[in-house]
Amino acid sequence: MSIEVYRDAYGVPHLRAADPEELAFAQGRVTALDRAWQLEVERHRARGTSAAFLGAAEAGWDAFVRRARLADTARHCLARLEENDPETADWVRAYAEGVDDGLAEGARRAPEFAATGLLPGRWEAWTPLAVWLSTHILFAGFPTKLWREQVATGLGEEWTELFAADGPATAGSNGWLVAGERTASGAALVAGDPHRFIEAPGVYQQIRLACPAYDVVGLAVPGVPGLAHFGHAGPVAWAITNAMADYQDLYRERLRRTGDGGVEAYGPEGWRPAAAHTETVEVAGGEPVLVEVVETARGPVITGEEPDGTGAEWEGLSLRYVPRVTGRLGFEALPRLLAARTVADVDAALDAWVEPVNVVLAADTDGGLLHRVAGHVPVRDRANSLRPVPAWEPAHAWEPEPAPLPRADVTDGYAVMANARGLAAPLGVEFAPAHRADRIAGLLAASAAWTPEATTAVHRDTDNRAAARLLAAVGAAGDGPAGGDAPGGLSPAARRVRERLLAWDRRMDAGSADAGLFAAVRGAVVRRLAAHGVFAGLREPAPYPEVFRPWLYLGPRVGLALETLLVAGPVPAADVARIVREALEEVAAGEPPAAWGATHRLAPWQALPHPDDDRWPELGGDHDCVLSTSSVPGYTDRSARASAARYVWDLADRERSGWIVPFGASGVAGDPHHEDQLPLWLRGELAPVTTDWNRLTKEQG
Repeated sequence: MSIEVYRDAYGVPHLRAADPEELAFAQGRVTALDRAWQLEVERHRARGTSAAFLGAAEAGWDAFVRRARLADTARHCLARLEENDPETADWVRAYAEGVDDGLAEGARRAPEFAATGLLPGRWEAWTPLAVWLSTHILFAGFPTKLWREQVATGLGEEWTELFAADGPATAGSNGWLVAGERTASGAALVAGDPHRFIEAPGVYQQIRLACPAYDVVGLAVPGVPGLAHFGHAGPVAWAITNAMADYQDLYRERLRRTGDGGVEAYGPEGWRPAAAHTETVEVAGGEPVLVEVVETARGPVITGEEPDGTGAEWEGLSLRYVPRVTGRLGFEALPRLLAARTVADVDAALDAWVEPVNVVLAADTDGGLLHRVAGHVPVRDRANSLRPVPAWEPAHAWEPEPAPLPRADVTDGYAVMANARGLAAPLGVEFAPAHRADRIAGLLAASAAWTPEATTAVHRDTDNRAAARLLAAVGAAGDGPAGGDAPGGLSPAARRVRERLLAWDRRMDAGSADAGLFAAVRGAVVRRLAAHGVFAGLREPAPYPEVFRPWLYLGPRVGLALETLLVAGPVPAADVARIVREALEEVAAGEPPAAWGATHRLAPWQALPHPDDDRWPELGGDHDCVLSTSSVPGYTDRSARASAARYVWDLADRERSGWIVPFGASGVAGDPHHEDQLPLWLRGELAPVTTDWNRLTKEQG
């Protein structure tokens, strides 16, 4: 082999090989050396076997993965890829073989293997597809449909759309493109940051892939070949955000047992056989869990258990998702993106994209610009997008062809994608509030001489536009006589809190005491709203599997819908005003809240949690700031979701580009590059993209 591995000052791997297939092998191998533990955790999560070494806490996820048939879907998608695009299938296989080649050596460096007794397993050609499915199966947020069903039954049909208002629970990103007419160099800039649950090691891997056919830097998903989301090939660069499209459905299934022990499901043609078998989820330190896997003509059944010994019919919910239906995952696009030289090439490559559905921005050195949606969105009845629908009604079937995908011209010299309603509006139900998108657009419009260095200031922006409605309610509070029992009156201490908030600059800076004060008042308002009697029917989550519970808790839902609930909804206006007054009094009577960063600290997910939880740093920003760092107002200020990476791609000079991840290039504890990027990430700075091979260090052997 002709593989060469270089590293930059941050340990980022730069790979050279003779051809794309050999390069894919090299990418898999170096990822195994740098992130063996992360890769094996993801492989097991994709197979539904993680509880076997991580314990009972993961058994619910494993059961869901088995029921949803993720591994089987990955095998089917690989088989179709081998049939329709054998060259790409061989490229994916080469990546998996590279992982296998480096995994044992990587595992020897990672102490987690010894701590759990885990031995490195085998990566098969379908494993990268399974990892991709596992990473994105909840990305479209289909459990939100369970929440809407809960609202309809526990609060009232008329309020379903209240909680379908803009405000995603888990997904989101920023991205923007500045055309050459607004840059100092005359060439375009592409920048942004994906917002995901922060994991340690990080969910993105900085890497460079070079062979005679192409030379691309970008952010890879560990366990998946290529650079699916963010890349700079020299003459062209691209980036994505979540389109917030709705492309997964839940069907209410009626099920019954047959005399021979099989299962039937009631569909539009009446009772029909469903595929059924039993699998065992092994649990470290616990009893194994038996899971019956049932699949109807709509899809795998992911909720619902047969009543024991009654012989009665039962109900469940089946999940219909595009790769399971079509046998396509969109991996055909990955090598084509690497080979792209123009926005037309990127555009053509993305015609093969399937899941997740993304908004894409791209620019090239010839002045070409691209702004489009990529992915597969099924055409079906509007009700499918809102709630679980009856499996037996033919009106809820999918049409044979997917929905057309919107695209737009880049006007005013820039384009912004931040999950708000806009380009992808016809394809979804819930979108992010416009705060981030509007703020980024306003910042971009203020200059016609953008540089890569100046662009990082956009990443760091902490203006909290979402605070406006609560501040207005605070401003309206206490207009009556002060103190005592007078209706509408505020105590002197609460008035001082009110005055401080109304003078606050709305910046959610980590060191801001006023931001901490705002967060304390906001939390008190959210808790009181959630405790209001009108929400009694939503107090307890519906009896769905634990993996869906984050979408079903009332408190976080109230926090996300706070802007709306302050001015509309089932809580009477007089009660809202009273709640705001009570929140001001509560905060005024307690200890003065600390600066925002004292409680707003990073809380990354780790398969094996670090014993010192207090080591994680303070953060600025908030859910709706451009510097998006999400917490659960009223319940915890800790931030589990933030920028999983940041980047600026410069089309004038790739070496003036920059990138950063929250921790480092290495997933090995104790490695010099395990967390060396964290200080830069916290300051909102970027590490340089180095492409001069002479300024890189070549690894021996």
